[in-house]
Amino acid sequence: MAQGTVQVTHTGTSRWRRRTGEYASLTAALEAAADGDVLTVAPGTYRENLVISRAVTLRGPEGSSGSVRIAPADGVPLTVRASAVVQDLHVEGQDSAAPALLVEEGAPELTDLRIVTRSAAGLEVRGAARPTVRRCTVDNPAGVGIAVLDGAGGVFEECEIVSAGQSGVSVRDGAHPRLERCRVHHSSGAGLSVTGEGSGLEAVGCEVYEIKGSGVQVTSRGAAHLTDCTVHRTSADGVTLDTDAVLTLADCDIHDIPENAVDLRSRSVLTLTRSTVRRFGRNGLSVWDPGTRVDANQCEIHDSTGDYPAVWVSDGATVILDSCRVHDVPDALFVLDRGSRADVVDSDLSQIRNTAVSVSDGATAQLDDCRIREASTGAWFRDHGSGGTLNNCTIDAAQTGVIVTKGADPTIERCTVTSPAEAGFYVSAEGRGTFDSCRVTGSEGYGFHVMDGCRSTLTRCRTERCARGGYEFPEGSAHGDGHTGGPVAQDCTSDESGLRGAAPAPPPTVLTATQTTPGLLGAMPGQRTAEPAAAPPVPAEPVRDSAAVLGELDALVGLDSVKREVRALTDMIEVGRRRKLAGLKAASVRRHLVFTGSPGTGKTTVARLYGEILASLGVLEHGHLVEVSRVDLVGEHIGSTAIRTQEAFDRARGGVLFVDEAYALSPEDSGRDFGREAIDTLVKLMEDHRDAVVVIVAGYTHEMERFLTVNPGVASRFSRTITFSDYEPEELLRIVGQQSEEHEYSLAEGTGEALLKYFTALPKGPAFGNGRTARQTFESMVERHAGRVAQLTEPSTDDLTMLYPEDLPALP
Repeated sequence: MAQGTVQVTHTGTSRWRRRTGEYASLTAALEAAADGDVLTVAPGTYRENLVISRAVTLRGPEGSSGSVRIAPADGVPLTVRASAVVQDLHVEGQDSAAPALLVEEGAPELTDLRIVTRSAAGLEVRGAARPTVRRCTVDNPAGVGIAVLDGAGGVFEECEIVSAGQSGVSVRDGAHPRLERCRVHHSSGAGLSVTGEGSGLEAVGCEVYEIKGSGVQVTSRGAAHLTDCTVHRTSADGVTLDTDAVLTLADCDIHDIPENAVDLRSRSVLTLTRSTVRRFGRNGLSVWDPGTRVDANQCEIHDSTGDYPAVWVSDGATVILDSCRVHDVPDALFVLDRGSRADVVDSDLSQIRNTAVSVSDGATAQLDDCRIREASTGAWFRDHGSGGTLNNCTIDAAQTGVIVTKGADPTIERCTVTSPAEAGFYVSAEGRGTFDSCRVTGSEGYGFHVMDGCRSTLTRCRTERCARGGYEFPEGSAHGDGHTGGPVAQDCTSDESGLRGAAPAPPPTVLTATQTTPGLLGAMPGQRTAEPAAAPPVPAEPVRDSAAVLGELDALVGLDSVKREVRALTDMIEVGRRRKLAGLKAASVRRHLVFTGSPGTGKTTVARLYGEILASLGVLEHGHLVEVSRVDLVGEHIGSTAIRTQEAFDRARGGVLFVDEAYALSPEDSGRDFGREAIDTLVKLMEDHRDAVVVIVAGYTHEMERFLTVNPGVASRFSRTITFSDYEPEELLRIVGQQSEEHEYSLAEGTGEALLKYFTALPKGPAFGNGRTARQTFESMVERHAGRVAQLTEPSTDDLTMLYPEDLPALP
């Protein structure tokens, strides 16, 4: 029953004009109206199911917006099948199975409508219909806000979905609408949903927010193009693409997302241009599966609110970042799994709490002309099959510039690491890597730190102002064909008389490393050696008896107090063993030790010998040494640190686990640092397997005192602290003499006195390397000797072997 009357005015230009009429119902008025007629509806509620089949205008009275309600008891309140004009109406649906407004044909103009319903759809557009919808509002908490399907199209301008029980806007079955300056919010499904082959959506200047689901969802070969749009405050992912979906985002902003800002799977393709992704709880970009691809240009990803990488690439997916910025996130880029690839060009990665670029499980990453700043680790190639290229990149103010571990084999070319806190480049656990024309400046630790068993290749590299030394390679470096299993270096230089190329041996120079003795000319007595960080080796040679090992200990230069401590401890263990054999009680001796002292004082060498002594006494099965540091134990995420610590402990079973710079596990400004987890895991393992592994923690004296003070549970597990004093000038002179004898050189008359004066005057600041300094000095003398003798036509044997005072390097 209608309330009020309807006035119909004929506006046609035909000669015969119909008189203005008034009708008791809208249905009667529509039946009487012809194309071009204007139907002005009086205020009231009309409980009719209207069908507009002609190109008429149906509108409410001027100045009384919302005064006309179309509200039948069931069915579709308003169906449009012509290019009509409908404006200023309030449409209410009561039928849960039918849309409130259905557009089936034509190109109608729908303006200033308010659709309130609890039905399948608020506004549904089907088939060949191409409406223009302006300033319309849809409130449908039971179903879809706007549904466009079956090949339909249309333009929606300044419309608003204020609530939807399902998707705010649903496009499917080949439909292709355009949204301009629309707002979609408070939907319980996706804000914008596009699904099915041939389905497409274009949105310009739209906002999607307060969504209980994904903001934008494109699936099953659907496609969408969003320009200048904002997606924020969703309960699920901001944007979801699945199964051959295609999406282009230009000048868009995706922010305040509790899950992934963008998630792609199953061969979907995303193109991002000049867009921003910020404040997300999981990944900014989460990219999965072969054929899935992201191409981002001039984009910014920043301010993660969770503990996940900003960009995650796995299962064979591909990501391209060109001229992008990623900053203020836990990790910038993680690439995992064989076939996965990331290409990063001319981009900035900064203020990264953990790792800027992580490559693992056979994945590949290529970075060209990129800048990494303020990260814990610049780039980490983690394991076998993982690789790629860093080309012309800079890494500034990281803890460690580049890490290569567990058989990974990247190519690093023309890269510069500036001011790292620990090392510029760190290679361990049988990592490989090719380093060409790379540079490290201002390191607080080493420039290049390559552990034993790592077959890295360094060419034309350079270090400057590295506090602990430019190059840290295994002890016993060799020359020649590279069969020693150690690093290969050629034409590398340092401003600290470190590695300067092979002299007199021809390039390439092959180095077999220990942690404290960089250089070219073999092992130095009294310096530390490191065993491979991989699986615990069973000694190839029979275990030496304790007397032979103690004899080697006694042969080391200096270290008198250390020798006394080790002998006393050995005597206690040996006597305890004999008392047990005699059926007597033996005093409990805790074998775990703390070594304190400066670099280059022989801590690792003594640790190796200590392991051999314990093996010779039957206390340890093998006595091998596994050397680790913070980077080998601490992971980026909760749980990963415990796994790494367990792996290191397992490698050391039957031997010695040597934790270098152990204080780094408990930094003064620890915050959310995972070093605490490594300490707790190690303490528990020491307690559970007290007879399987001997643990030695080492580091600078002051820092280790603080470490033990703030970790009383650790301190209680160690029997004693052994302090390694700095070498005196006379001891450094003895080391140079041993090096000369080993390599068939001799010190000429007066050279010993010159060396003694040189070592006395040498600054003993943080960069002083003790035994390493002696070795570097000897190598520098050999280099100068070679330059001098090369000028002689027929040098004598004395010319070829004698080192003179003038061969000494200048004091720094």
